[in-house]
Amino acid sequence: MNKSKDLKIMTEALAVKSGKILLGRRKKNGFGQGKWLGLGGKVEHGESIEQAMVRECEEEANIKVTDFVKRGVLTFYYTNDPNMEVHYYEIISYTGDPSDSDEMEVSWIDLKTIPYEKMWPNDRYWLPMFLKQEYFEGEFWFDEEYDITKHEIKRRKYE
Repeated sequence: MNKSKDLKIMTEALAVKSGKILLGRRKKNGFGQGKWLGLGGKVEHGESIEQAMVRECEEEANIKVTDFVKRGVLTFYYTNDPNMEVHYYEIISYTGDPSDSDEMEVSWIDLKTIPYEKMWPNDRYWLPMFLKQEYFEGEFWFDEEYDITKHEIKRRKYE
């Protein structure tokens, strides 16, 4: 089986400042509705991963990302949904004030009270590495209830 076949390429971006992290809660019905997560989405035909990340941040939180650092790549294998390769970025600087959109409710959340219980279960594994500014790579497998059945995640040097 070719694991890389038919992967949806996605982005997720998070900003951290003054002991808080910028997260969004997905409003729309469907995949991820009601969960807290970073800003991001699908890479559209003809755009780079970085262009998609900048576009998604503008669409979801009304900010224009001006500087960022790649923090990791994770691949997700789902029983009920398309498999995804997600590229994670830390937003270093942006213009505009983060505000809600049709897609997301955005909020600065204290790093001591990150709502992991209202996030995807894999976030407990990679977000601590992200917050330490470590680069990570890994894979997660989910059952039909979106519980993790297997995972592998490692710190890597960014190349």
